[in-house]
Amino acid sequence: MPSLLRLGLLTLLAPASLMAQAAPAIPTPAQQIASAVLPLPTDLQAGARVLGYRPGAAFVELRKGSNEMVCLADDPAVPSFHVTCYHADLEPFMARGRALRAEGVEGGDVDTVRFREVQEKKLPMPMGPAALYSLTGPAGSWDPETNETKNVRPLYVVYLAYATEQSTGIPAKPSRGVPWLMFPGTPKAHIMYIP
Repeated sequence: MPSLLRLGLLTLLAPASLMAQAAPAIPTPAQQIASAVLPLPTDLQAGARVLGYRPGAAFVELRKGSNEMVCLADDPAVPSFHVTCYHADLEPFMARGRALRAEGVEGGDVDTVRFREVQEKKLPMPMGPAALYSLTGPAGSWDPETNETKNVRPLYVVYLAYATEQSTGIPAKPSRGVPWLMFPGTPKAHIMYIP
C-alpha cells in the first residue's frame, strides 16, 4: 500500500480509536447504587436517593429516596474511586457547585460564587448541622462485580454554616484521628473527621 494512502487511512481511523478509548465504561445503575450508598450507616443505605450516570447523559437520578440522604455515584470518567452521601438540605449547595464546574468555573472560584449567592439569599444553605459521608480510594479500589472496596479512606463531615474555632472549640488545623474545622466563618464551614 502506498505510504500516502496508508497515512490517509491512519488519519481517518485514529479519531475513531481515540474516541473509543475516551468513553469510560459506566457501571450498571444497580452497581452504581450499591457503591454510592457504601459510606452511609447501614440503616440509611436502603432509603437514600442516588444520583449517577447513564450512557450519553449527565448526572441523573438512579433511585428516588425515602429518607433525607442523597448519594453521588462514582464518576466513571475519573480513575480514582469516590462516593459521597450527604443530608438532602445540602443538595442545593452541592448541585450549584456541580453546575458551576460544568460551566467551566474552577477551583476556589466555585466557592466564591456560592458564598456570594448564599449571602444574597439566592442559594439556600442549612444553618444547622448537616452530615456528609464519603469513601475515597485509588483506581481499582472498588470491584463493581462484588461491590467490595479495598484501600479506601472514610471521611465524615458535619456542615455548620459560619462556624468558627471559637464557636465550636475545634481547631482549624488538620489532624488525622482528631476533628478539625475547615472554611471557618464561611457558609461552607464544616467539621472534618478521618478515622
